[in-house]
Amino acid sequence: MRTRLLWAAYGVLATLAGLGLAHLVASLTDADASPVLAVGSAVIDLTPTPMKEWAIRTFGDADKLILVGSVLAGVLALAAVAGLLARRRTRYGAGLLVALVGIAATAVITRPEASVIDLVPSGVAAVGAVVALAWLTHEQAGAPASGGRRGVLIGVGVLSVVAVAGGVGGQLISRLRLRPEDVTLPDPTDAARALPRGLDSQVPGITPFRTENDDFYRVDTRLDTPVVSSEDWTLVIDGDVEREITLTFEDLLAMPMIERDITLTCVSNSVGGPFVGGARWLGVPLQDVLDLAGVGDRADQLLSTDFDGMTISTPLALATDGRDAMICVGMNGEQLPREHGFPVRMVIPGLYGFISATKWLTRLTLTTYADQESYWTQRGWATDAPIKISARIDTPRALADLDAGDVVIGGVAWAQERGGIKTVQVQIDGGPWTDANLGPDGGDDYWRQWFYRWPAGEGSHRISARAVSGDGEPQTAARAEPFPDGASGLHELIVNVS
Repeated sequence: MRTRLLWAAYGVLATLAGLGLAHLVASLTDADASPVLAVGSAVIDLTPTPMKEWAIRTFGDADKLILVGSVLAGVLALAAVAGLLARRRTRYGAGLLVALVGIAATAVITRPEASVIDLVPSGVAAVGAVVALAWLTHEQAGAPASGGRRGVLIGVGVLSVVAVAGGVGGQLISRLRLRPEDVTLPDPTDAARALPRGLDSQVPGITPFRTENDDFYRVDTRLDTPVVSSEDWTLVIDGDVEREITLTFEDLLAMPMIERDITLTCVSNSVGGPFVGGARWLGVPLQDVLDLAGVGDRADQLLSTDFDGMTISTPLALATDGRDAMICVGMNGEQLPREHGFPVRMVIPGLYGFISATKWLTRLTLTTYADQESYWTQRGWATDAPIKISARIDTPRALADLDAGDVVIGGVAWAQERGGIKTVQVQIDGGPWTDANLGPDGGDDYWRQWFYRWPAGEGSHRISARAVSGDGEPQTAARAEPFPDGASGLHELIVNVS
């Protein structure tokens, strides 16, 4: 057993050395070409939708870290098998390692925007792992159980350093590349009014009225944070247009800008979930950009594409119906953070992000749903998905132990493109619905804080909340999962009062 564990460890160490070198090389070129990230991205694409939704609900923002860790664990398990095979013949173990890298290389090269150069990290991983395994098995030849040969110890030490240095060095280089560019944003020609002071300091535990950039949710298919240069960036508008045009970043900055307070919501957000945030966005009206190309009379879909070929479809009628659809360059008074789409992203109020909020945008294609399907459409998600009216309870937390007496219940509610929030109501233990107090109004496309003072008596109690939109539509109590067009139902929780 000791001998088998030793040889299995050789396979793992050789693989880690190869992956460390590959990660270092990928950090200098394209992080997506890293073998582990490439396989992880392929796993995301192949994972059934219910399993994806479960992962997001269960792990939240940590879902990608867990996915990468799971992929790496699987690779290392097979690497251990390669080490055991190498005990019999080095070429057997080396063959399995090459096969593993071949799977990663396939995942790399089949990405929409992949090029041959993206295979270099996979090649480095294969060569590095095979050479490392050959070194270890050569030094151990003739005495597989001894583990005490000087050459083996030197090999283990050197390869450990290579694995750690490659992984850490790659991360450091990636962090350096993620530093924001020095971009001067223009002042808006149509500025948003000053956002009123929220209830943040008055109601402890309530969601801040404005979400800071670092706290804004991020849900997408990326396992890394893309590094896209504003100097090299262009936006192409093509398809059913009078003339195809290409805009540079400077061209976009020279156009009249608007500034709007808009709440974004992810379709994966469950009832009462965290994937919603309010921010101030700066950008060019989408209609102005489309007018430059001249929209034809056949298209019913706006197909937006990111720098790596990811596609999102938006009903053209909703993108051009007069709402403040934007091609954004700024967020909360700053340039877009890289994780939120720098240099340019789309923001369309009232629509879930999977049909409206393309990050790292590079192309807008006027087409039809019959001619082209986007990433999410191919996976069965809805093509028309307006954000559903919703109220969330932020405080108290579910299953909280509270003291009897005056308890403040508070949270946020949103109803974009429906006249905003008219009222929020609270229900205790299935009793009558009672109007809560509303916080300041940030506009129809922005969420609204609310609170309710409850004289809590002893016992276990169920708290429910519902919103009514400005046009009089009440939030539905019918329960629905996020797939295919967003979750619905009332946010309810149990608390204990003593």
